[in-house]
Amino acid sequence: MPTTRAAKDACDLLDADHRAVKKMFKEYEELAASRSRGAAQKKMDLAQQICHELTVHAQIEEEIFYPAVRDAIKDRDLIAEAAVEHQAAKELIAQIEAMGEPDEMFDAKVKVLGEYVDHHIKEEKGEIFPKARAARKLDLVAMRDELEARKEELMSEMGMAA
Repeated sequence: MPTTRAAKDACDLLDADHRAVKKMFKEYEELAASRSRGAAQKKMDLAQQICHELTVHAQIEEEIFYPAVRDAIKDRDLIAEAAVEHQAAKELIAQIEAMGEPDEMFDAKVKVLGEYVDHHIKEEKGEIFPKARAARKLDLVAMRDELEARKEELMSEMGMAA
């Protein structure tokens, strides 16, 4: 049966978010290396977009995905670790959002946030998603719809396009 690139289940939806944010971090890196006049404002705008995307992503995982997975798999430590990683990322996001003009500390915080996110993505993709997909109790297709609806709601509240 041919597969489409559309999000088939909750893990696909979350992974699409991962790919989108990784692309934004790559764009930020390129801007950070640029000395062009408009780079500072573009960095600020992109950093804000990254922070908003990650905030929404973390919230839908924490509200919907993690509780369901925690109940369905035996490895509870994985979800506890993911929650700790989310908290560390949220603290960095708050620091980035509170900063004014980008400087070397701004760039460093965005870079470290990207590293945290990259590590987190690897763990989700390599460990949490396979276990979630193997859990018979989880309806990941129905959960995808729930995640999508909540994501749209949160993005709308933040004034962002879904």
